[in-house]
Amino acid sequence: MATYLLAANPIHGHVGPILSVARHLVARGHRVVVLTGTRFSSQVEGAGAEHRALTGTADYDDRRPDTYLPDGARYRGVRRAEYDIRTIFVETIPDQYRSIRPLIDDLRPDAVLVDGAFAGVLPLIAQTDDRPPILALGVTPLSQTSRDVAPYGLALPPPRGRFDRLRYAAMGAAARRVVFAPTQRAGARAFAATGAELREFIMDASRHYDRFLQTGPAALEYPRTDLATNTRFVGVLPQGATISRRPSWWEELDGERPVVHVTQGTIDNHDFGRLVRPTLDALADRHAAVVVTAGGREVEAIGPLPRNAYAASYLDYDALLPRVDVVVTNGGYGGVQATLAAGVPLVVAGGTEDKPEVAARVGWTGAGIDLRTGTPDAASVGSAVASILNDRSYRAAAQRIAADAATHDALGEIAQHLAEAAGGVTP
Repeated sequence: MATYLLAANPIHGHVGPILSVARHLVARGHRVVVLTGTRFSSQVEGAGAEHRALTGTADYDDRRPDTYLPDGARYRGVRRAEYDIRTIFVETIPDQYRSIRPLIDDLRPDAVLVDGAFAGVLPLIAQTDDRPPILALGVTPLSQTSRDVAPYGLALPPPRGRFDRLRYAAMGAAARRVVFAPTQRAGARAFAATGAELREFIMDASRHYDRFLQTGPAALEYPRTDLATNTRFVGVLPQGATISRRPSWWEELDGERPVVHVTQGTIDNHDFGRLVRPTLDALADRHAAVVVTAGGREVEAIGPLPRNAYAASYLDYDALLPRVDVVVTNGGYGGVQATLAAGVPLVVAGGTEDKPEVAARVGWTGAGIDLRTGTPDAASVGSAVASILNDRSYRAAAQRIAADAATHDALGEIAQHLAEAAGGVTP
């Protein structure tokens, strides 16, 4: 059996996929050590793995964005995306490196798997070949420069002709030199702090891992004729059930009315006025059942519920999604993948981090509607939900993506890639 070192940024949406892999590997008899934030210690141990804590600025609490994104309110749009990426994923590189380098030296793992935004391992890749194989798991939309897509972070669809290609090329140059110039400078400083030199565009990190395992089916990602040869699509990871008991109102979802599920995820749920309340207001008088999850918060934090609404702190998505007609979401990538894997169309209101890119991909596939804001009004949400309920093409597109997802066994494929990289190890 093998020893595997897994690492993740201390963000729920990044740790969750890594823990799914850890649990799968442990069940097959491998030793698994997971490097991530202090607050995830019990979850790591619950997966049967050994926990190691990040140090310094890399060990933040994702439930307190005011502590690690103190200036977030000053930015909007693509500049907010740049600020988030730079602050969360680039400026933490030195402390991530200082956490993982000695751990690799101590454990001598057969292979390393990091979440695709765990950039602290990139200086090691740049410095030496005397290291274990290092693979990455893409838990956000694929960030990889290509002549076939717009610059990452602008949430634009693929070019539709020569004019778009020329425009995107100019935008790409501007993105490197202007919009993401602070990110690139921060990356250069971070690499220098580890004794390495940053020679490439920091946003193109996916090309530099030994293998880059992108979650989600290829049907959810923009096609690229110049896709990096190290990139593989591995399908949708299973969503671990957060509860085993169904709420008392469960049988009200009997198919007599359309069911609309609304969620702001588990992190961006401090202000339910961003999406949950507009959705409740929009659908209060409709012939529909509205199901809300509070993402771990108390249901009372949502506020008064209309008569056609039902709420729970958590819900089992595997049981819920087959009963749902539309999901309204702020664009968490894992939840969007799970929804589309179930063949359910979406309304997406993505405003921060990678969420605008998630929303743009959903709109491009035809499997949902991108509201192009993280704070839509009730009228916009209501109109989008009505469009999806009245137009079967959205569900048909979602079901095409579901068919692609069904061709993958994500955990099995990830285990196989790790075994191949380690050489001679049983998956």
